[in-house]
Amino acid sequence: MSLFNNPVARKRWQRFRESRRGYFSAWILLALTLCSFGAEMLANNRALVVIHNGEWHFPIYGDVLSGKDFGLDYSYEVNYRELKSQSAGSDRSWVLMPPIPFSPLETDLIAGDFPPHAPSLDSRHYLGTDTSGRDVAARLIYGFRTAITFSLLLLFFNYAVGVAIGCMMGFWGGAFDLVFQRIIEIWSNIPFLYVIMIVASVITPGFWTLLFIMAFFGWTSMTWYMRTATYKEVARDYVMAARALGASGPRIVFRHILPNSVSTLVTFVPFSVASGITSLTALDYLGFGLPPPVSSWGELLKQGTENLESLWLVGSVVVAMTVILMLVAYIGEAIRDAYDPRKFSFYE
Repeated sequence: MSLFNNPVARKRWQRFRESRRGYFSAWILLALTLCSFGAEMLANNRALVVIHNGEWHFPIYGDVLSGKDFGLDYSYEVNYRELKSQSAGSDRSWVLMPPIPFSPLETDLIAGDFPPHAPSLDSRHYLGTDTSGRDVAARLIYGFRTAITFSLLLLFFNYAVGVAIGCMMGFWGGAFDLVFQRIIEIWSNIPFLYVIMIVASVITPGFWTLLFIMAFFGWTSMTWYMRTATYKEVARDYVMAARALGASGPRIVFRHILPNSVSTLVTFVPFSVASGITSLTALDYLGFGLPPPVSSWGELLKQGTENLESLWLVGSVVVAMTVILMLVAYIGEAIRDAYDPRKFSFYE
């Protein structure tokens, strides 16, 4: 049966759409996420398209062009911004640059001035530069891609482990449940930040290292919710009927318990995404996150707090985080309303 052939699922979707604020927030967040995955087309020091002597080139996709390809006296990759200005009005060459013609790792220093540089349309640094002369807008876009990817992967691992263990605890109960309760209590009391500090003192933490550590300690919270939901569903009549008909344990779990516990899982998803973004940003701000020069909102926020006279630094990050977290909160409210069981109950 298709998802939308289910009358309850159709009602939930309809209620989600009725929450206009959450519905449009979901579309906006989806659009921003998709745009961030194509960040190279939005912010890059390579051209999107170069047409020279009737030949088409796409440098952003790996078609690297050297200075000699344009009659210049060097063999390394051409500066596409200079090439665009030189080819203006020329019939032989045409260059299309991204909206932000700077990469997030490129340093662009202005003669007679020290970074950070203020926002300027003439320099095409629309949100200014950071303390190293790197474009803030480019680093915001790439930093958002890093944060949302990290958050979604962390969400997947936490849910996969937490739901699996919580479901087994609620379904089997007994000694298995008691043992894992003690394990989770011990695991939850381990100071996570100290572990990060110890790891950072031994090795330089990378994307996958941080993801592994946070997933290693972050699965416990979902386990309690899933354990409670499973205990509640196991005691219901339809599960007892399935057992009486000879249904196996895996069939009962995957065909009955998990589908009826989906409301518990779905309503926590937006807030888990927000938690992943803020956790990575906090670690980067404290210096225990992704190493420089990786684009990071936390690193930009740290620069902004250290240079409060350059308001574009701290302001750009604060506004970006406020917008993303506000969208996630609105989506969470809409999902909570859509899955609220009181909306589908009638009392006489």
